[in-house]
Amino acid sequence: MATPFTPYWHRRNLPHFEGGSIPQGVTFRLHDSLPQEKIAEMTRHILLPDKVAASRERIRIFNQLLDKGEGAVWLKNTAVAEIVQNSLLFFDGQRYSLHAWVIMPNHVHALFTPMEEWTVAKILHSWKSFSAREANKILGRVGEFWQREYFDRAIRDEQGFNTAVEYIENNPVKAGLCQLAGKWQFSSAFSRT
Repeated sequence: MATPFTPYWHRRNLPHFEGGSIPQGVTFRLHDSLPQEKIAEMTRHILLPDKVAASRERIRIFNQLLDKGEGAVWLKNTAVAEIVQNSLLFFDGQRYSLHAWVIMPNHVHALFTPMEEWTVAKILHSWKSFSAREANKILGRVGEFWQREYFDRAIRDEQGFNTAVEYIENNPVKAGLCQLAGKWQFSSAFSRT
């Protein structure tokens, strides 16, 4: 019999929340997607006394930088994007319920609910380790593929859930990659059309 799940925070460079069957929005990115000097330059001016407001501004800047498509953008390669998409879909319904996803040129957004005994960390490890190994084969390279860390956010209510789906599926439109969310091939919006 499974033991009751206790939410907790753990840290590397970023805090993470494991909340059992609470829906989670995650963003993970390619190893070279955000040059540290650009992050430092863009966030240097954030001197807001309110920590929550400052954190929101940093996240806004971070997302703006990601959407510029910096780095090697290996996820523009259709074969690589297919590997990542297939890794997201493979255990849908067994380890988690995948609600929304998008594969951008240098990062991935996903909204899912872990199933019993599966943590966000285990799910992300599975996605990232498999897809990195297979993508490196296609690209004929070795070395780091994904950034070790990821951003996660617990979804607390229906409004938050709907907002997360809308953000994820409209990310390619916002980044100027397509005009309609349903036209971006590597996304949940496309799969519904």
